[in-house]
This record gives sequence, C-alpha cells and structure tokens, in this order.
Amino acid sequence: MTRPDQAQPPARPSNAIVIVVDDDAAIRASLDSLFRSVGLQTRLFGSPAELLAGSLPDGPGCIVLDVRLPGVSGLDLQSQFVRQGISYPIIFMTGHGDIPMSVRAMKAGAVDFLSKPFRDQDMLDAVTAALERDAQHRAEAAAKEDIRAQYETLTAREREVMGHVTAGLMNKQVAALIGLSEITVKIHRGNVMRKMGVRSLADLVRKAEALGVSQTRRTTDQT
Repeated sequence: MTRPDQAQPPARPSNAIVIVVDDDAAIRASLDSLFRSVGLQTRLFGSPAELLAGSLPDGPGCIVLDVRLPGVSGLDLQSQFVRQGISYPIIFMTGHGDIPMSVRAMKAGAVDFLSKPFRDQDMLDAVTAALERDAQHRAEAAAKEDIRAQYETLTAREREVMGHVTAGLMNKQVAALIGLSEITVKIHRGNVMRKMGVRSLADLVRKAEALGVSQTRRTTDQT
C-alpha cells in the first residue's frame, strides 16, 4: 500500500466495523493501522475458516477480503454469503487479479476490486462506498420490518381488501368480488389505511409492493 499525505476518512456510523480477511499478517496489520487511524473499528482474520468459526458482527460494517486465501477462496466465501443471505458489502483485494475474476466478484455484488499495491485513499474510498451501501440496506430492511409489523395488525379480511384495492379495484368492485356491502368494504379500507399509517392509496400501494403482497389482477369484466 502507498500512503498519501492526507488520506480522507470515510463517512460512517460510529460503531461501523471493517472485517479484514487476509493470510498476510503484514497486510492485516497495515490495514488495521489505516482503518483505526480514521476511527474505524476492525476485526482481523487470517482465513475464511477463522471468520466462519465465529459470528459476524450484528451491526454496520463491511468486509475487506483477499481473493487468494488458504482453503476457501475469497470468491468462494462471497458465493457462500450470497447463498446464506448474508449481505455484508465486500471489497476485494488481490495481487493476482484478472478481468474474469473481477467481473465475477462485481456481478456477485462486490463494492470494489483493488489490485495490490493500492493507495490508502483508494481503500478508504471503497470502504466509504461499502459503508454507505450497508447503511442504505439496513435502513431499507428496518423500514420493511416496520411495514411488516403494521401488516401483521390487519385482520384476514382487511388483508384481503388491501390486496384488492392496491390492485386498482374500486370499493364497489371489491364488494362484489368478496360478497360484502360497499359500506363494509369502505370500513375495512379505512381500517387498513389507519393501521398501515398511510393517507393515500399511492402510499398504500408502495407499502404493499414493499411487502410483496399478492394483488388481484384487474380484468376487463370487473366494472
């Protein structure tokens, strides 16, 4: 690594952790020093086996991962994370990279692919992007969890009405479809809007889409 005079620290949550996985002790020590110099916490591992022997931190962060490692390679570890639904953003580094390798890594969701030796600022820039991606993912996951919690408060009938109205059906169409009076559908719809914390149908549709709620497809004979 080469050190510019003024490497700019990445914007990040105060409790963000950078996980470094590299079999070269000197590289691990150098990255540990770099990240700690800008206020980042670190965890260092010499192999994927060491990392997998424990548990990933339950908080914001990213992984700086060497491609060529003893046992499981960095790319194979990335594939394992994808299969397990682990979404920690990954920055790859290698002294032996090639185009197919970098393409594979980026297609699988890597934030960056840095060739050794790299500038400290390049690494910090990559970490900034990774932490921003992680923060966005966590915010979206938290928002979806809030929506899911709201949805769980709906009765079975209210969920049914929500599915139909977010598909674009009018109250009278929903009433005819499920065998209720239009006024009853209006009451259910009002309860849905209140419980889901929305004031407009557009907002309700967005929440339904976020949940992946099954919606009735409108047909030409539903008038």
